[in-house]
Amino acid sequence: MKRFRLLLVCGIAMLFMSSCHTYRHSMREPNATVEYHAEDFILSDQVIGEATVVRVLGVDWEHTFGTERIGTIPSIGSIVAGGSNYAVYNMMQKNPGYDVVIYPQVEAHRYAPVLGTDIYSKTTYKVTARLGKLKK
Repeated sequence: MKRFRLLLVCGIAMLFMSSCHTYRHSMREPNATVEYHAEDFILSDQVIGEATVVRVLGVDWEHTFGTERIGTIPSIGSIVAGGSNYAVYNMMQKNPGYDVVIYPQVEAHRYAPVLGTDIYSKTTYKVTARLGKLKK
């Protein structure tokens, strides 16, 4: 029994004394900049995208556990983040073939029965912008 305890203590000590190694490999990256001008784009007319985000206990359950995942959509003029990103995604889906959102204007209307809390809230986002695609 003493031998088993000794082996157990030695095994645990070896486990804690061993370490994991993390290796980082990086490449030098040039400081490259690409400049675009208005004449480099084909612009659309003003288009609109809308989305509604419902939060219960501060969590957007529909988008958190839903099957639809969206990434960051490039925009010129302002950063689109949070729930308004879903409205931009809706706008891009309705108008395929464009590469970038240009100067988006976000309008948000929030309904929260218990003011100041996020127990239940419903926010409707409306984004108006022009879309652009690069000329070949």
